[in-house]
Amino acid sequence: MARRVERRSFSWLTLTTALLVGTVMSAPVRAQTVPLTFGAIPPDDVVSLPEGGIDRALADLPAAVESVMKRSGVPGVAVAVVHGGKTVFARGFGVRELGKEAAIDTATVFQIASMSKPIAATIAATQVTAGKVNWDDPVVKHLPGFAVADAYVTANGTIGDYFSHRSGLPHAAGDTLEDIGFDRDTILQRLRMLPLVAFRTSFNYSNFGFTTAAEAVAAAAGTPWHELAQQALYRPLGMKSTSSLYADFLKRDNRATLHALVDGRFVARYQRDPDQQSPAGGVTSNVVDLAAWVKLLLANGTQDGQTLIAPAAMLPALRPQAFSSPARTIAGRSGFYGFGFNVSVNADGRPAMSHSGAFTTGAATNVQMVPSADIGIIVLTNAGPVGAAEAIAGHFLDIVLFGEVTRDWYAVMHPLLMQYYNPEGDLVGQTAPAAPKPARPLADYVGTYESAYFGPATISLGEGGLVLTLGPAAVAMKMTHWDGDVFSIAPRSENAPWGSLSSVRFEGPGGKPTSVRVDYLDDEGLALWTR
Repeated sequence: MARRVERRSFSWLTLTTALLVGTVMSAPVRAQTVPLTFGAIPPDDVVSLPEGGIDRALADLPAAVESVMKRSGVPGVAVAVVHGGKTVFARGFGVRELGKEAAIDTATVFQIASMSKPIAATIAATQVTAGKVNWDDPVVKHLPGFAVADAYVTANGTIGDYFSHRSGLPHAAGDTLEDIGFDRDTILQRLRMLPLVAFRTSFNYSNFGFTTAAEAVAAAAGTPWHELAQQALYRPLGMKSTSSLYADFLKRDNRATLHALVDGRFVARYQRDPDQQSPAGGVTSNVVDLAAWVKLLLANGTQDGQTLIAPAAMLPALRPQAFSSPARTIAGRSGFYGFGFNVSVNADGRPAMSHSGAFTTGAATNVQMVPSADIGIIVLTNAGPVGAAEAIAGHFLDIVLFGEVTRDWYAVMHPLLMQYYNPEGDLVGQTAPAAPKPARPLADYVGTYESAYFGPATISLGEGGLVLTLGPAAVAMKMTHWDGDVFSIAPRSENAPWGSLSSVRFEGPGGKPTSVRVDYLDDEGLALWTR
């Protein structure tokens, strides 16, 4: 059976930990009872910052960016650094689209993919501050029609549970429904059909689980999510180039084009409309706007002396809520997930908050904050994930925190990120039988097959043979005979990278088959259609 690597919304990699898997805490933290110690770290609790480290890191940053761009082939990068309540560095590098002259600058708007998640958590914290919602509110308090497969989890799963990926939903729940064109409401409704793992004692990264929590916050506020984002965060911070609607991105003249990795090189080939999972991956912005957001966080929720977010509301999001990357040995450090933020402890003892974002169709981003050093860095790129964004941030923070670069960050990050491009499907690497068993007459396979989860699948016969068509987007894939009642398809989507090859298996007695199963969609055992 196919197993997807976390692709569309990149969270599992931070600069200090990798592969977010493992156990989580047993209960949500109530924001109202949290002791407020944000930023209060005893002087002897961390390694002192090297003298002049920030200045040296800033002076080195342009050369570091250009080096990573040359090694990776990434066509465009924008970087901003926040320190002391100011944007102390902001610059664009490279071009918006390969083969064209338009340059990246600080106003260039990028798709930031899963960097949207910490922004969504910040928006949620504004509503906690306003008294509209609490992190420990059950989702069904605000979305009474929502359900998952277990009645207890349905009744008790909180906004915090879904924001920290500890709800028990499977990894990437709902992503393949989005791939074939279903809308947000339908996807959230169909999450109830998915099998669950242990509630609050598992960690499975899920865009649509996260989106569920954001929808509950929006319902509590009485405002659609994209409008709430504008009202609660973007407008108050003057983030004029930021939006949670893809249509707004398309209106920007100064926008970065996606570049996907195809046969080892980046090409401008795809578009990616992430509106259905907008809270989890649909924000578009530039480094100037995102610097304003990071400044708000490092200032403990204040802007120009005014409190926009209460510390009691924001703090739970910025500290561990789930074990996302348990230490593999007793000598290792664990990684954690808060509410929309990766949370780790650096080698110098300083807590750090981060998140990456990635579309294999052509975007990769990273944000890192070290509050005790009052430093934050944002890196946006217009190319699929190859480790460039994380390497730039890691290189910079090494100099800030340790006075020197401790490792070749691109060499570390690149092979980890390349897992995103592992093809999907049970036929990957397989050789078709030299003497396959014959298929039934092709007309016998033609027809419409039904699935409660995936909707109808249509098998049609054209001049080139059979075609499988799925979903509201009418995603059509040519079928090639493999062996007997088995055909192959080569899907291509955010969750099925270049090179994917999956079986389509028909079953049933002689004559017309009664069912068909598509392997690359079958992680949860739901990719079975019947006539």
